[in-house]
Amino acid sequence: MPYSSSFDFKQVLLPGDHIAWPQGVGEPTGLTAALMKQSSDLPNTTLVLGMVTTSTLAEAESSGFEFLCLNGAAGTRKAAALSNNRVIPAHVSAIPKLILTRRIPVDVALIRVRSTLDPGMYSLGVMADYVHELVHMARIVVAEIDERMPETTGGDALLSKSCIDHFVTADGDEPLIFDPDPSTDEMAVAEHVAKLIPDRATVQFGVGGMPVAVCQALRGHKDLGLHSGVIADSAIDLIESGVITNRFKGIDEGVTVTGGLFGSRRTIEFADANSSIMLRRASYTHATKTMAQLNCYHTINSAVEIDLSGQLNSEVVGGRYIGAVGGQVDFVRGARLSENGCSIIAMTSTTPNGKHSKVVVDLGSSPVTTPRSDIDVVVTEYGVARLWGLDLPGRARALINVAHPEFRDQLREDFQKQSIRA
Repeated sequence: MPYSSSFDFKQVLLPGDHIAWPQGVGEPTGLTAALMKQSSDLPNTTLVLGMVTTSTLAEAESSGFEFLCLNGAAGTRKAAALSNNRVIPAHVSAIPKLILTRRIPVDVALIRVRSTLDPGMYSLGVMADYVHELVHMARIVVAEIDERMPETTGGDALLSKSCIDHFVTADGDEPLIFDPDPSTDEMAVAEHVAKLIPDRATVQFGVGGMPVAVCQALRGHKDLGLHSGVIADSAIDLIESGVITNRFKGIDEGVTVTGGLFGSRRTIEFADANSSIMLRRASYTHATKTMAQLNCYHTINSAVEIDLSGQLNSEVVGGRYIGAVGGQVDFVRGARLSENGCSIIAMTSTTPNGKHSKVVVDLGSSPVTTPRSDIDVVVTEYGVARLWGLDLPGRARALINVAHPEFRDQLREDFQKQSIRA
């Protein structure tokens, strides 16, 4: 992998420092590759990691770094395992304050920027999220100037040149994310989801097979709005086709609001100098006071598993971190505060190999990412379970009805035994 040999980390690092960079496409890959290459010559330091979507951590076990993780997905999964699950369970809406109060320490921030017409300002290009907070709290800020990024300037996309201590020219691989092909089951789930979303609603979805399937299922809708933590190529398809117009959002009308552009060159090129795409900080995108003002806000999220009372686990499988608390609870609660809003949990009924049901009698030792008191609607390929306001037996019946048929009898039997013990 190419690396930024022009920057010597020994000149800025102190023992015990915490080094952080933006997650996903915000990673300055030249700097992070140089950091990993120089690791044997550096003092004891800790990497503070969001979701890493590159191969930067491929040799993490031999790097000598310690790891503190905000996520267990994608490339960060290895760091979470190596650190014995040193994962901070925090809603995305809480991360900015955790950084600003040094509950999440940041001493050195590595970021990507690109030039703008204003020589005193740089664009963050693809990622706002909690980048401003990283920069504000870091003792040292090192920026890669990367003209491959889009010139985004609205919202929270700009950063003063005076905030940056060192500059290098980007020479690493461009961190792009490509939409996966959804599975047949994901497409079936998405068809049910699309029927729940009315025209003129505002929507939220993330990245992965299920969001791609949902975007494809929404192609016949009209005048949707988009307010999300991240957007990908599939969302750009809906904007370009005229499905997403943002005309009836209630706030930020005419504008797609997102914390990050998690896409390929297609998304990058679409966002370049495009005033209809606005990057905002997590303190705005994930704030309930923001979402409460959105019109008919429908949020679509997923989960590893759900128990018969409606509790969601979106973090752990078999004791291994594969996900995060992330923005799920923020968006679940935000949708409920929106007038005519709806929170949708969209998930296939089984694991990809079909051997295990994602609807389980209880979560056992797995964490509760979203509590049952917050769950509204759950959708699988077998239909829709509306849990809001149901009692516990009613929830169990509704969820068993959307579980895979091969597991329904066992779920009923296990729930009955559980009820007798209670």
